[in-house]
Amino acid sequence: MFKRILITSGPTIEPIDPVRFLSNRSSGRTGCHLAEEARRRGLGPVVFITGPTAHIPARAQVVRVESAQEMRAAVNEHWRRADVIIMAAAVSDYRSVKYYPDKMKKDGERLTLELVKNPDILLELGGRKRRGQVLVGFAAETEDIFANAQKKLLAKNLDLLVLNEISAANPAFGSEENQVYLVRRDGVRRLETMSKALVAARVWDEIIDLAGRAG
Repeated sequence: MFKRILITSGPTIEPIDPVRFLSNRSSGRTGCHLAEEARRRGLGPVVFITGPTAHIPARAQVVRVESAQEMRAAVNEHWRRADVIIMAAAVSDYRSVKYYPDKMKKDGERLTLELVKNPDILLELGGRKRRGQVLVGFAAETEDIFANAQKKLLAKNLDLLVLNEISAANPAFGSEENQVYLVRRDGVRRLETMSKALVAARVWDEIIDLAGRAG
């Protein structure tokens, strides 16, 4: 159905020294399920760009990266040939300004670490998305979730946003199940709590519908 599918997955890690790094709680399960569901439906070949994770799909072209900058470079190499781009990776927002080549010693009670913003890969993709290309983003919010989701959908020129409301009842990261909202320009649909494999299937239902509408 599609000539090529690009999926990003997992966390990124931003090194501070040879031992320490900045990262997040993403497990990479959802991205892996998205790739597996595409294969199960025969939707097209998948390029799977992933940060460090144990969740790797079968029969996909796997590109392993660590940092946000490495993920950006890999995405830039593959995005043009993709009919569908699903940015499921949890890319670190910031990285350390300085990399310390030797392990930092515990010299005091406090340590100040200067951070710099990472490139917004999804925003960059939205700005150069070609006609007919479907672009899907993910968001994790704790407050004003629908206002923030709509803002992100429009600002980043997305066709679909998968919205996670992070709470004690729905931690999302690291769990086997999730409850999400599918946010499109024509409305919002709430999915009940279900396995991440089933969430992936519902996301693909939306993508196929969007691709059909785009012609």
